[in-house]
Amino acid sequence: MSIKRKATDRIAGSTYICHMLENKKLQNLRENYMRASFDENDANPDPFVQFNKWLTQALAAEVPEPNAFSIATSDAHNRPNVRTVLLKGLDAGLVFYTNYDSEKGKEIQGNPYAAVSFLWLELERQVRVRGKVVKVSEKESDEYFYSRPFESQLGAIASSQSQLLESREHLENVYAGLLQKSPSDIKRPNNWGGYRILPEYFEFWQGRPSRLHDRIAYEPINTRDWRHFRLYP
Repeated sequence: MSIKRKATDRIAGSTYICHMLENKKLQNLRENYMRASFDENDANPDPFVQFNKWLTQALAAEVPEPNAFSIATSDAHNRPNVRTVLLKGLDAGLVFYTNYDSEKGKEIQGNPYAAVSFLWLELERQVRVRGKVVKVSEKESDEYFYSRPFESQLGAIASSQSQLLESREHLENVYAGLLQKSPSDIKRPNNWGGYRILPEYFEFWQGRPSRLHDRIAYEPINTRDWRHFRLYP
């Protein structure tokens, strides 16, 4: 089968799927957001303080996985990839942990910048951040790794993240073998640790009626101060 024919088949298949979705009236799915507003005069001059405030409110509202966020990186051909990770630290940046040999790890090594998005639907809010990505210190990675439940430590060791896996059974067998070890024998793998996203841009989105949403963005003025401004929705 020619490449052209394969591409045509994929398009035809996609068209069929789109028709299926239309039958479910996907285009008519919408919400009119009315919970709150967000004015630039109410925005804290420091975006980290503002972010911490919204995250705290998401926790208080018992939003499921309030620290979950999507992170987009790009490969050597500038093709983006996105996946969900968990925020595990908030200081001068946003900290998360992963396998450095994973797809995201390799992409960060080649292009150390990322864009992330937190979505708290229950509060009708979204926060977007862009910035440079750097590794946290070995000490920070150690402290977090050994604070994890023993089973989670083993999971990090058992998984060669993003690599081809021959079967679920193989993974479970590797994990079962690790379970026989004593916690004192378990060491953090050198290829597992944390990243810190150093924000260069924040954007706070609050849903509003009639799609006239509030969008307040922040950009740095210098190494310490930020300016914030309103964007069209």
